[in-house]
Amino acid sequence: MDSVLLLAQTVSTGLIAAWLSLGLRDNLLYPSVNETYTAQVLAMTRMRTDFPEEFAHVAHRAITNRQLQQLAFKLVLLTEGIACLLLWVGTVGLLMGMAGTALPETGRALALLGTLSFTAVWAGFLVIGNHFCYWFCHEDAQNTHFQMTLWGLATMILLAQG
Repeated sequence: MDSVLLLAQTVSTGLIAAWLSLGLRDNLLYPSVNETYTAQVLAMTRMRTDFPEEFAHVAHRAITNRQLQQLAFKLVLLTEGIACLLLWVGTVGLLMGMAGTALPETGRALALLGTLSFTAVWAGFLVIGNHFCYWFCHEDAQNTHFQMTLWGLATMILLAQG
């Protein structure tokens, strides 16, 4: 049973690493795809247009400075990059644990750090998005962030076993 659990932990961590790596790749190669929406959330653009009365109450939160919006996106890329690195290190550590060349506990600890960073990225989007009221006009993004947070939490619980 221990080897099956270790296999499940390895595959789960590797899948999260692969998923986030693909997202980071696209953010680096095609930044305008997500950077546009990041800027819209920070500027509260859709809320201003679609819900002007509600926007009036929270308009002071909007960040319309283009340089700050671009800096925020670059910080997202940095945190995603760190999370990817930690996830891949954790996956390799788990593989080494499976091969008997390292302690499984070391692999689990590394994978847990990576998964924690993955979860923190998405939970951070939820918290920051809440500040910018993105549930008004970016419900699909909020739903994705929530589901990624749950995926990370579930993987953290799996990694805590063993």
